[in-house]
Amino acid sequence: MQRRHLVHLATAAALAGVALPAFAQGAAANFPNKPIKLQIAFPAGGPTDITMRQLADNAGKILGQPVVIENKPGAAGTLPAQQLQTSPADGYTLAQIPLGVFRLPYTTKINWDPVKDISYVINVTGYAFGIAVPADSPFRTWNDFVTYAKANPGQLSYGSTGTLTSPHLTTELIAQQLGIKLNHIPYKGSADLSQAIMGGHIMAMADSTGFAPLVAAGKVRVLNTWGEKRLEKFPEVPTLKELGINVVQNSPFGIGAPRGTPPEIVAKLHDAFKKAMDDPSYVQALARYDMVPIYMNSAQYTKFAQETFATEKALVEKLGLAKAN
Repeated sequence: MQRRHLVHLATAAALAGVALPAFAQGAAANFPNKPIKLQIAFPAGGPTDITMRQLADNAGKILGQPVVIENKPGAAGTLPAQQLQTSPADGYTLAQIPLGVFRLPYTTKINWDPVKDISYVINVTGYAFGIAVPADSPFRTWNDFVTYAKANPGQLSYGSTGTLTSPHLTTELIAQQLGIKLNHIPYKGSADLSQAIMGGHIMAMADSTGFAPLVAAGKVRVLNTWGEKRLEKFPEVPTLKELGINVVQNSPFGIGAPRGTPPEIVAKLHDAFKKAMDDPSYVQALARYDMVPIYMNSAQYTKFAQETFATEKALVEKLGLAKAN
């Protein structure tokens, strides 16, 4: 009886081993048969929202179903990634994964792992960052900014797109290197941040080039940018490295799915979004904000997540922002 029972178990296990891939392949063959939800970590109207809407529109045409954007701002851009932890692993819920996701376990108590508990689909782009001030600001140059900050510790207010976002942490890293203390005011995204600086609520803004339209309108002035080289749109503005600050930040981001999403569905999503990235309409949308395509396939993006998880820990600890045990 015992041997017969073991034979039945072995047969069932073998059948299950065959059935699972067949099921996954069947699910992929029919995928998608309804709209896909793509959650964005920042509010409507900013550079992330505008560029990702174009990408989603392109991908929806390729997949044959709409890719619908949902804005989930707040919590340093980590709400979409957190939403994946309670979403079905069927490919119909996707999330933008900003760099802040990899800092989360070091600053907040969570019960999930940013590397292991997300299926990384594709990296699509990164940001062009900088610090800008109102056009009528007395800070004509970055040196003016630093000189005032040194003479008035904690008095120079700057806004960012949220606490523990790349604009916030990078500005604090810059301040640490220069020995200055700034007053950080967090906002939910570029649109809110732009309104704040236009309303005179802050003295400076650290942001992606969501401030580009304000520069074009003559309302703000850029003091520095954070890439390896000067931005084409602001050729007269020095990089941090040119100013003697050894910092480069472009904060790559991409798209993730819930852990356990069938590989065939991940592959189908990857292929559609890769084709969507190559469409000139997406490249043009990125160019409005001096952003460029930064492509990583699923395997490369997973490796990037692993490496970034380690480097972000070092940054959080260096700035003294790690949570207490």
